[in-house]
Amino acid sequence: MNTVPSLLLSAIFLLAVFVFFYLFRLFMKFLREEKKLKQSDESSKVSFVVDTFHELVAKLKEKERELEILKKLAEQRAEDIESYNKNILQSVPSGVISFGGDLKIKSMNYSAEKILGFKAGDAVGKSYEEFLTGQLFHLLKEGRLIERGEMQYRTTDGKEIWLGLTFSTLLDGEEREIGRILVFTDLTELKTLESQAELRKRLSSLGEMSAGIAHELRNPMGVIAGYTKLLSKKVDGTLLPTIEAISKEVDVMDRIISDFLSFAKPAELIVAKINLNEIISSCLSSIAGNINNIDVSMDIDKSLFISGDEILLRQAFTNLIQNAIEAMKDGGRLSFGYTKIGDYIEVTISDTGHGISEGIKDRIFLPFYTTKEKGTGLGLAIVHKNIVSHGGEILVDSAKDGTTFRLRIPVNY
Repeated sequence: MNTVPSLLLSAIFLLAVFVFFYLFRLFMKFLREEKKLKQSDESSKVSFVVDTFHELVAKLKEKERELEILKKLAEQRAEDIESYNKNILQSVPSGVISFGGDLKIKSMNYSAEKILGFKAGDAVGKSYEEFLTGQLFHLLKEGRLIERGEMQYRTTDGKEIWLGLTFSTLLDGEEREIGRILVFTDLTELKTLESQAELRKRLSSLGEMSAGIAHELRNPMGVIAGYTKLLSKKVDGTLLPTIEAISKEVDVMDRIISDFLSFAKPAELIVAKINLNEIISSCLSSIAGNINNIDVSMDIDKSLFISGDEILLRQAFTNLIQNAIEAMKDGGRLSFGYTKIGDYIEVTISDTGHGISEGIKDRIFLPFYTTKEKGTGLGLAIVHKNIVSHGGEILVDSAKDGTTFRLRIPVNY
């Protein structure tokens, strides 16, 4: 009877021990699982943070690439704008020179080089004193600002030109003064046109006066010539030299009167196609006896034709050739050339004579003005009148080593 309870107690005890160890094992397993879960959760959190960091870095790199592209585009745009502005500056017909605060040349465009006759590469970084002369030099030296002005200027090759200019302060983007800027235009052609318009007006008045004088003189000169011929037949031989002298002077006066009438007569053009080479060669042939010691160069296309009045153009060319020959008494070179300028042919007649001084160059086309001992002062006035009658113009360039007349004649009158 006592054995059974003992066994039962032992069995219960063993069962209790087994249950305890089983529960303890389950508990330990639970703890391990919970630890794993905690580790896994922490690992997930770290992984999330790492992934997020990598994602942010990738986005930052992408933004950096975008910013780099935008930077390059902005730099390219700035370069394009700068290049475009430079192209505009180089293309404008006005000269532009910028100076620093010390009046050293900072930049100059192509038109400035062309007008003033020196290169930007030689001038940039140097003082204006090394390159500019005359009134322009004094303008910069005084620092006097000019909104709009005109002045004469002698270029490096000795050519006299007219400049219309503005000299003002150069400002940066914040309107701070950083130097000076000179903007100028070559007004030489415009001044020439203005002077020619004034000359035409004066010539018109003088022409009318000359016509009246010539007609009044021709009648009494005709009477004098008639009486001179009668006297030559009736007087003895001792008086013949005197009568011949009178006759020569009458002939001179008759030539002068003819020039007056030629100058005063309104030009009524008889237009025809004229071979330019042939008409100039014909004019040379008519005075061939005077060009023995002169070398003639003809650079005119033999197939070149112009429209005009042959008589008037022949008279103009002959007068200019005669003037050139008289300017080369000791010999020289007489050259003919041409250039096509739009609807015009510019014929050049150049000599290597003594040239025309600046003091009289503006007056050579005025009637009755001459520096020759026996000149009438109508030769160049007639040339001017004949060329202008064709709708053209005549220009003159002269220096100590010669003179060039440039006759611009319309191709089709």
